[in-house]
Amino acid sequence: MGKRNFTNEQLSEMLYKALKSRVPMDIISEIDREVTVDDAYDIQLLNVKRALEDGEIISGKKIGLTSKGMQELLGITEPDYGHLYASTEVQNGGLVDMDTQAIRPKVEGEVAFVLKEDLKGRGITVEDVYKATDYVCASIEIVDSRIKDWKIKLVDTIADNGSSSLYVLGDKKVKIDSVSLPDIEMTLYKNGEAVNSGSGKEVLGNPAVSVAWLANKLCEYGVTLKKGEVILSGAFTASPEAFKGDVFECVFSELGSVKVEFR
Repeated sequence: MGKRNFTNEQLSEMLYKALKSRVPMDIISEIDREVTVDDAYDIQLLNVKRALEDGEIISGKKIGLTSKGMQELLGITEPDYGHLYASTEVQNGGLVDMDTQAIRPKVEGEVAFVLKEDLKGRGITVEDVYKATDYVCASIEIVDSRIKDWKIKLVDTIADNGSSSLYVLGDKKVKIDSVSLPDIEMTLYKNGEAVNSGSGKEVLGNPAVSVAWLANKLCEYGVTLKKGEVILSGAFTASPEAFKGDVFECVFSELGSVKVEFR
């Protein structure tokens, strides 16, 4: 392994500054080619610590890179994750201010899991996820990048909190055993026009598999999924970019719809 150009602490400071200023930073994987996946998660957790010191409250986690296509593109075999904060939730039908809340946002439709008990790995199964889930609902995740021009590799997105930004939860709460998660279908509408569609099968075959993966992965870093947390389980489709004036709506079979507007 070669000499590092920056420490994890320095890279986390650069990312936090980019987050607060909304001015993207240089590509981590280019300015320090020795950064590993473990380094990237360490950078993410350093900034979670900063956020908590700044008064943020962790409201859950997000899982990314769950589709085979994205994994093949990045040459990886498992997803990644980031942290959600209470301050990043947007009300269903609410507004995102492009001048203060976003850089280059993209929109994803996902199933959200809300937990009624802690999920602590190792050895968490899909059955454990079903038992620990209070309900599932429709959700929109708004991903964004603090890395210039979205030119990201795996370590870039992990360090940057899984490219997490904002999220919206649908109003309809559905008991998990009353719906077949792999068979849920979703159509994503942009300004009233359907732009793509997919099903729960796109998320590791079943979104609950994604949540089980997360619980087990977090165990490596001493993190537990807690009662009351929201888990965004992974995108059903590709993520169109959002611009000022756009309205996005994700319509799910069984789960209803969820909507957000960019101003």
